[in-house]
Amino acid sequence: MIIDNHPFTVNKQGHLEIGGIDSVTLAKKYGTPLYVYDVQIIRNNCRAFVNTFKKMGIPAKVAYASKAFSSIAMLQVMKQEEMYLDVVSEGELYTALQAGFPTEKIHLHGNNKSIAEIRMAIENNIGCIVVDNFQEIQHIHSLLKDYNKQMDVLMRVTPGVESKTHQYIMTGHEDSKFGFNLQNGQAENALLKMIDDPYICFQGLHCHIGSQIFETDRFILATNMLFESLKMWKQQYNYVPNVLNLGGGYGIRYTKEDAPISYAPFIEELIYEVQKQAESIAIPMPEIWIEPGRAIAGNAGITLYTIGSMKEIPGIRNYIAVDGGMTDNLRPSLYQAKYEAVLANKADWLVEKKVSIAGKCCESGDMLIWDLPLPAVSQNDILAVFSTGAYGYSMANHYNRFAKPAVVFVENGKDKLVVRRETYKDVTRHDLSFE
Repeated sequence: MIIDNHPFTVNKQGHLEIGGIDSVTLAKKYGTPLYVYDVQIIRNNCRAFVNTFKKMGIPAKVAYASKAFSSIAMLQVMKQEEMYLDVVSEGELYTALQAGFPTEKIHLHGNNKSIAEIRMAIENNIGCIVVDNFQEIQHIHSLLKDYNKQMDVLMRVTPGVESKTHQYIMTGHEDSKFGFNLQNGQAENALLKMIDDPYICFQGLHCHIGSQIFETDRFILATNMLFESLKMWKQQYNYVPNVLNLGGGYGIRYTKEDAPISYAPFIEELIYEVQKQAESIAIPMPEIWIEPGRAIAGNAGITLYTIGSMKEIPGIRNYIAVDGGMTDNLRPSLYQAKYEAVLANKADWLVEKKVSIAGKCCESGDMLIWDLPLPAVSQNDILAVFSTGAYGYSMANHYNRFAKPAVVFVENGKDKLVVRRETYKDVTRHDLSFE
């Protein structure tokens, strides 16, 4: 039996199965809350992007946006799949180094890179820095000069395109903390500062318009706006880009309200548009880079919880509380993200009523799912929430001094602990006594 529109099955015991393993068995073995990833789904998602470019014979780099979920094991899988890597901090870069990720395949992002971050990138000879502001250009130039090195650089631009998504994950509009504005001349000024720099090897443009996007039209519009500037820069400065990075943001299915298209036609449409635009201004086809994160990790992961207290408010609502919440999945509280879930130990039971899933934190806003259809619920049932592979563990926090959950990878019927569950000693490790 297949779970409706989610890449998991129900076994003969009526339990949710992931990667060939009974999820109830995993909950008993490792405890809850527990993040579980099906590694084969991760691999399939990587290959869907990479193989599309290969099939069309287009030079490209597919970089996993590690902010979605960064751990040594996850980055080792990315290395095995010959992906590139997008990091946005010293911590993410350090994790990549610990994972043995090839440094020449790492790209550094961030809207406020510190001197230490840029220095770390240069010392480790990473492949590219995506520059975000004028101060950064000066810092990169000065540090490269000190090291007597050259480094590839892209310029992040905001084309003025508003994506159809939540305002907190919308990044390509004019009023954005990210990048140089194409409309007011900032991007052109940045171009002039880098185009002949002896240390900065200016390779092209980067654009990211937002996250959880289902339509290609906004990507196409952003691409068109990039080429409007490229046409002008070619005429005025004879500038031709080697690289066009179109970012990420490809949506996944969280609930039945979401209708993502498969990745291959999505990428094919972008390729055709870039080809058309390049031909229209008579420049060679630039190498296309993209940065999927959620699209790689999101639907590969589930979170398992144990059900605790239950509260019925007659005529209003039935609350079911779990042993996690906004400390392991901040998205519902942060931007009202929606999820679907099943009882892992009753995955083939008939639905009886709607309940609302409350988290354990001392916050009224700690609600994971409102009005979820479930079978009859009992204490100690195991709830499995789908599509939690992105921005779950990476946003996990210690509110109310809860410890972070463990992470388990499963593949071909085998399970492996890849992030240990924190202890309370871990939570208080950096506390110092006042006595």
